[in-house]
Amino acid sequence: MSEKMSKGTQEKINELQMLQQRLTVFNAQKQQFQMQLVEVDNALGEIEKSKGQIYKIVGEILIEKPAAEVKTELHEKKEEMDIRIKTLEKQENKIKEAALALQKEVQAELK
Repeated sequence: MSEKMSKGTQEKINELQMLQQRLTVFNAQKQQFQMQLVEVDNALGEIEKSKGQIYKIVGEILIEKPAAEVKTELHEKKEEMDIRIKTLEKQENKIKEAALALQKEVQAELK
């Protein structure tokens, strides 16, 4: 770091780097939930096409379950994924706003 840079500016830069790391973590989590959401949608589509028995993986075995029960479970999981994604997006937006404000402060101090 330059000697011209104040301690406060250095701290702001460190905080900005931490915010960027948090954004990266939130983005990775959001992608995982989005992938799970696609899997749930695909499973629901397959249940709709199915005319026979429905099986669900529980641990390391397949068990037969009523289609209606599996659909209910999948819809609940889908709602949970939607909520988690929306929550992450809200947190992500707050961090982006904070990072942008902090970045403007740092740029102003470095001029």
